[in-house]
Amino acid sequence: MKDLENILELARSVGWGATDRLRSYYHQTSDDNLEVQYKQNEPVTIADVNVNHYILENLQGVLGDKDFAYISEETYTAQQTQQEWVWIIDPLDGTRDFIEKTGEYAIHIALVQETRPVLAVVAVPEAEKLYYAIKGSGAFVETRDGKSLQLQVSSRERIEDLTLVVSRSHRNERLNYLLQHLPCQNQKAVGSVGGKIAAIVEQRADIYISLSGKSAPKDWDIAAPELILTEAGGQFTHFDGTPLQYNTGDVNQWGGLLASNGQYHEVLCRQAESILAQYS
Repeated sequence: MKDLENILELARSVGWGATDRLRSYYHQTSDDNLEVQYKQNEPVTIADVNVNHYILENLQGVLGDKDFAYISEETYTAQQTQQEWVWIIDPLDGTRDFIEKTGEYAIHIALVQETRPVLAVVAVPEAEKLYYAIKGSGAFVETRDGKSLQLQVSSRERIEDLTLVVSRSHRNERLNYLLQHLPCQNQKAVGSVGGKIAAIVEQRADIYISLSGKSAPKDWDIAAPELILTEAGGQFTHFDGTPLQYNTGDVNQWGGLLASNGQYHEVLCRQAESILAQYS
């Protein structure tokens, strides 16, 4: 396989380029130019489409499409054939936050081998930070001046002291019931899965929970953030402890998913299952 370090250098460069393009849309004076449309109840803007094109064009321009498949939120079709190496891309995670100007949107770029991520970039444009990881080599955050710091999740003694990072949207009664009955009640609202995982790896939060309802998060929502978290010492699993899998032919990540700093991870997974069993 081509050198992952060289591929990461390309992905980081593409991540910064995508950051500049999203910020130019975000800071324009008129929202009318975003051309917001709705696809399966989710907003899509001209920024999603153009930045998606930029990412694909730059990755494919260097790497081609012989050795790699490309799955992105804006171009995915269920007929895509599975390959050993696949790029999983979300050019704009947190489109609602982008439209509503909360600043909490992100770019996700992950390289998956078979069903697991081996390389990841998560850019948070308004923070001007880019998070990156290669499997087995740790997770890092890079600032605009090119400086990098290694990331390490928090360590807290008591389960009650853990902070949950939660969505402003994508909430339902079942999830609210679960959150109300967990032993940790500190909460911080952050948009974008990438932003939530950034909060955990920077020790501003400790836990994120996803519960699928009528819909589920997709591979492109989670693949890149997962590797950043696990390489910083955290965990991201189904409630039953099984690892997440990508590039399986179904892009939906169904069921209960828990991301954490690793402390009390198994305890919280068990408690979540027990609490949900009582929900009716």
